[in-house]
Amino acid sequence: MLERTSNGGILTLRLAHGKASAMDLELCQRLRTELESVAGSDDVRAVVLTGSGSIFSAGVDLPRMITSGGDYVQRFVEALEEVLRTLFTFPRPIVAAVNGHAIAGGAIMAFACDYRLMSGGRIGVPELLVGVPFPPLALEIVRFAIPQQHLQSMIYMGKTIEAEAARAAGIIDEVLPADQLLPRASAIASQFAAISPEAFALTKQQLREPFLHAKPNKVIDALWEAQPTHERIREYLAKTIGKK
Repeated sequence: MLERTSNGGILTLRLAHGKASAMDLELCQRLRTELESVAGSDDVRAVVLTGSGSIFSAGVDLPRMITSGGDYVQRFVEALEEVLRTLFTFPRPIVAAVNGHAIAGGAIMAFACDYRLMSGGRIGVPELLVGVPFPPLALEIVRFAIPQQHLQSMIYMGKTIEAEAARAAGIIDEVLPADQLLPRASAIASQFAAISPEAFALTKQQLREPFLHAKPNKVIDALWEAQPTHERIREYLAKTIGKK
């Protein structure tokens, strides 16, 4: 589910949860627990977050969500909010090594990191095409990461774009060949780790604090559980996964 390696104070966390590292309750809880366990550790100076194969993360596990019932959906939405908050406010540097497709929740995980590298695939937030609203914090992270001139078109049109287009738009910092992705991510993580930890944490907090005031929204939570929403998700899955 989550592979962990450490070298010279740089902790690499690899999403390895099925073929697409789709985000479900267990993956969200595991990633949050792992990050919280090292947030104050002197042994971890920075983190690299990456995926497996040609996919970073395909986002929410939609088939499971629409077949598991309202109790699961409620618990999952809460766990999603919690792991995104943990990523976004993590006091140490986090570098996203996006090894392939980063879609919806997968893109938002990358957006929550401090530096984003990508080796291929597509990235974007097609939530509105899927038929689900953004949880409040998720939308704030998107607002933080996507430059203003691209924000509305990316969200309203549900765009997913190639790595080079994402770099040109300022969504990704660097695009590299796959064999250079992790070495470069580790080098950037080491560069950030050389900064005073206290100064880095305080500056990161100042940069992100304006985006941390989103409050839970019962209307949004209810929409995630609503049957019409699940019907739209089924239609979306039929148009995408159903074609394969």
